[in-house]
Amino acid sequence: MASAPCPTCPIFPRHVCRRHSRRRLASTSGATLIDALLSASAAGITELLSPYPPGWGGTLLVGLLHSIEIALGATCLGLLIGTGGAYGKLYGGPVVRDLLAVYTTIVRAVPELVLILLLYYAGTDLINQALTAMGYQRVDVSGLAAGIAVLGFVQGAYSTEVIRGAILAIPQGQIEAARAYGMSPGLLLRRITLPSMLPFAIPGLANLWLIATKDTALLAVVGFYELALATRQAAGVTKAYFTFFFAAGVLYLLLSLFSNLVIGRVETWSRRGMPSLKEAR
Repeated sequence: MASAPCPTCPIFPRHVCRRHSRRRLASTSGATLIDALLSASAAGITELLSPYPPGWGGTLLVGLLHSIEIALGATCLGLLIGTGGAYGKLYGGPVVRDLLAVYTTIVRAVPELVLILLLYYAGTDLINQALTAMGYQRVDVSGLAAGIAVLGFVQGAYSTEVIRGAILAIPQGQIEAARAYGMSPGLLLRRITLPSMLPFAIPGLANLWLIATKDTALLAVVGFYELALATRQAAGVTKAYFTFFFAAGVLYLLLSLFSNLVIGRVETWSRRGMPSLKEAR
């Protein structure tokens, strides 16, 4: 015997229409529950990442600022060491070249975390022992200064090789012409070597800058307050590990994207007067 048609939907039998109604009700309830959960989750994440208490967004931004300070200081120190090291390797005496070769080989061979632990603890201890031996009181080394010194020492070894390669890429005719005009080594460096080597050095130095921004996270192991340590503290208190470490990753990514934009402008400026890559092809 055929089932009676549904009064509200004559096309389908009554039992089929009731089944569809239950399915629609279940799907509507599920969608409502998911929307409520997503709204609550978004509100919770917004509250956690708020820059105002009880949010931890301000803490992350302070940590990011400290990371940028260390990376800037370490990069500048590394450039100074690298410029001197490159000139020493190219134009120094045998002893200077051998010492610089040992320095660059050891720093590039030993993991950076090991170097940071060694230089941070052993370096500060040696400084205090030397001061005590000379009759002075022990000093507390600033965490910012120690972080810049440690990462700058590491960056200097890599910068030495990058700048040395860039100097070797300069056409030797320019340097020989400057020497024929009687330029002193300092004037030759300022007017010929540095401007000519910039287009060759910037790509490698840009990579070192991006590495320095990430290497600041290694200083968390010695207790310096930067983005990685701030993220770990916020996640430990709130137990929202995924939220905060994902937010830290986004901040590192934004810093890298902004750095790439600035580096691209600097590289274009350094190549002014030179044929473009499209013309070279």
